[in-house]
Amino acid sequence: MTISINAYTPNFVAEIYDVDLSKPVSAEDIHAIKQLFWKYSVLVFPEQTLAPQDHINFAQQFGPVEMDRVLAQENAAPRLGHAFADISNLNPEGKIWNRESRQRMYKEGNKLWHTDSSFKYKPGLCSLLYSMKVVPIGGHTEFADQRAAYDALSPEMKTRLQGLIAMHGIEYSRRRTGFANFVEDEAKRLPPVPQLLVRTIPESGRKSLYVASHIGRIKGMPDAEAEALVQQLMAHIIQRQFVHIHRWRPNDLVMWDNRCTMHRGTDFDDLRFVRDMRRATVSDVANTCEQEGVAVPA
Repeated sequence: MTISINAYTPNFVAEIYDVDLSKPVSAEDIHAIKQLFWKYSVLVFPEQTLAPQDHINFAQQFGPVEMDRVLAQENAAPRLGHAFADISNLNPEGKIWNRESRQRMYKEGNKLWHTDSSFKYKPGLCSLLYSMKVVPIGGHTEFADQRAAYDALSPEMKTRLQGLIAMHGIEYSRRRTGFANFVEDEAKRLPPVPQLLVRTIPESGRKSLYVASHIGRIKGMPDAEAEALVQQLMAHIIQRQFVHIHRWRPNDLVMWDNRCTMHRGTDFDDLRFVRDMRRATVSDVANTCEQEGVAVPA
């Protein structure tokens, strides 16, 4: 093994050195990286010079890369191709978007605490975000460890949460920011889906909360009670002791485990400074209910 690491904490977030992801990575190093990923959940690879295919090649070591996007093609007009989510403030021509941009209004939801693709029946396993241009002020990404947050719950709360199924939908989170401008095709493609509130991470055996701003309802619970519970859990998870702030540098590749972390982007002057990043997201193996042997509600 040639790689070396610098861990921020004993079990959450580590920087990985001495590996060039623009070149084929040995099977030994891929195995080592996976073991570190299952342990730390967020890995940072500094000073990587990645062509788009390099980015995808590395992502595919963890599973199939999502190809579908939320917004209809004619409205999204991605600059980067279907394998990437365009995490930038640029329009299709590569210019800073305007104040009324539909993409700008939609991406306000990225400032909410969430986990990628929990609103899809087969949710996201991990995401890999690569920074091509960063901003001088703001534009950080915050990560919260939902495993440690689960460990810190009271025994009574753990018992209450066991087996609860939440409904995740992209419309739920986007309506929280005032965005409701989904076209008919988008609404049909992305109905709410069931996901467990507590899940087990197979590689470590650790239990984790699975909470996100995409949650709109909890099965069998009145809406007001469900919202209060989700907000209580959210406030618990984002306590300072569970949160890491990543301050981006050019050519950072950061990957995180969507199964057991939440994240959000912090604010910056998006009408002045260019923040240009691309993200690949790898699909999980199955719906969370299926993975835990829980009957999926109709």
